[in-house]
Amino acid sequence: MLRPMFEAPLPMGLWLSAHLRQLSAEGRAAYVVRKGPSEGGTLLVKISRMADGARVLTQARDIDGRLGWLPALGGRVVPEAEADAYIDRAVARDPDLWVVEVEDAQGRNPFEGKEIG
Repeated sequence: MLRPMFEAPLPMGLWLSAHLRQLSAEGRAAYVVRKGPSEGGTLLVKISRMADGARVLTQARDIDGRLGWLPALGGRVVPEAEADAYIDRAVARDPDLWVVEVEDAQGRNPFEGKEIG
């Protein structure tokens, strides 16, 4: 599990680049499909389970201020087209979103933090 360093003043672009390199070194596929501003923005993660569909998680804070992940679409695995449509709507509302797609047949989120909600 990767440990996020969001509390540190690292720009999102730098933080994400380091984590994507680590994932690549572990043989895990992850791609930035949309860049937000290099200094900020929120991360949205699409976890592709290949033929089974995808889940979408949005970076969020819990009541104590700890970073975690808010499951979109009821936390369900949905067809890729439905996940992509949700992401398109989210980007239309928040142009500062960063979007990363992870390929993991088991549906694991590579970023540390509990699911909230």
